Amino acid sequence: MVPPVSAPTAVGSPAASPQAIGTPEAPAFKEPVKDTILTPRFYTTDFDAMAAMDLRPNEEELEAICEEFRKDYNRHHFVRDHAFDGAAETMDLETRRVFVEFLEQSCTSEFSGFLLYKELSRRIKQKNPLLAECFAHMARDEARHAGFLNKSMADFGLQLDLGFLTAHKAYTKFSPEHIFYATYLSEKIGYWRYITIYRHLEKHPESKIFPIFNFFENWCQDENRHGDFFDALMKAVPSTVTGWRSRLWCRFFLLAVFATMYVRDVARKEFYEALGLDARTYDQLVIRKTNETSARVFPVVLDVESPAFWNGLETMVRNNEALSAVDASGGPAPLRTLRKLPHWIGNGVQMLRLFLRPAISSDRFQPAVR
Repeated sequence: MVPPVSAPTAVGSPAASPQAIGTPEAPAFKEPVKDTILTPRFYTTDFDAMAAMDLRPNEEELEAICEEFRKDYNRHHFVRDHAFDGAAETMDLETRRVFVEFLEQSCTSEFSGFLLYKELSRRIKQKNPLLAECFAHMARDEARHAGFLNKSMADFGLQLDLGFLTAHKAYTKFSPEHIFYATYLSEKIGYWRYITIYRHLEKHPESKIFPIFNFFENWCQDENRHGDFFDALMKAVPSTVTGWRSRLWCRFFLLAVFATMYVRDVARKEFYEALGLDARTYDQLVIRKTNETSARVFPVVLDVESPAFWNGLETMVRNNEALSAVDASGGPAPLRTLRKLPHWIGNGVQMLRLFLRPAISSDRFQPAVR
């Protein structure tokens, strides 16, 4: 899972990440990074409202998806092999730094999905057993992903203390319908992120810096199935994808996820360069594919072919670079806050402009699917 609104970005500072103070046999716990607007969130919701949902409008499809979950196609997929032996030792320090950042942000993202899905399955089990079972299966998948990522971090002498994160990280409460939008997008954008990297490395094996990428093809199918579940769930609750309110919320979540990912990935472009990718080109492909996929359930999608859309994102990238420069300059915190204010306002203005741009009706965008 790629967390919504704040896409996966739990990255540490260059000084904190590259030097492991543990060993693969006895990894040290890595101190969690400070929360920012770009770091992953842990989510909670109204469990009573979720338990009371009437699934009958699309129960047959949800049951079919649950049967797919029961098969657990990737039960034996996430098994480390000899390719991991000594792989961490072959990396230079800069590649280690950006790769450990990737592992940390991805592990935190998957673990946040596990916590949300596990709690949902537990809290609604008595009143809504089909929904609870689906969430339990997805929690299983997310836990498997997070554990696999954390084990790879141990190759670099570091691990995340997931128990500490559970107890101490702040939780953001979303209504059920907002959880649907956000998690649907996080799963589908996760699919396109992973499969794009996998296909690129198939063509350029010399850029495969670590064997974890060998697992991405099956891995992203978990993400895809999770997204299909939320697609079916929104169709079971028609108010989430019909009417003017849903059109506004779909536009908001699409924009928030796309903008956050783009700004974050351009700022972390060294990771993509290590894989032989250009961060901007990669994100543009992922955004276009996710936007197209979203038209299968969302009533509207964004006009991501407009130059104005990408120009707005680039303005936010420049504002983010300016914010980072203010942080790096030091000085009293109140003064830094004042210097940041114009850039925060600038990002807010750009988000508003992009939100107010005309959306594309999904009926026109993907008539064959809909």
